[in-house]
Amino acid sequence: MSLDLMESTANGTGNEKDTLYMLGGVALMVFGAGLILSNPTIRRYMSQFGVGNLATAVIPDVERYFKLRAM
Repeated sequence: MSLDLMESTANGTGNEKDTLYMLGGVALMVFGAGLILSNPTIRRYMSQFGVGNLATAVIPDVERYFKLRAM
């Protein structure tokens, strides 16, 4: 039985490797979105669409949530 498990991970069919690739891809997407949104030109375009105001409107709600959670 242990030989079967070793063969499956040696062939690259292990779940750990797939999970690692998936989490690495998600991390790269978040990092890329952060890089794009940190550009001042992009932020100016986003504020024209109203997304910039959404972020400033959400911050008080998040602070209120953490205060309630700390109680």
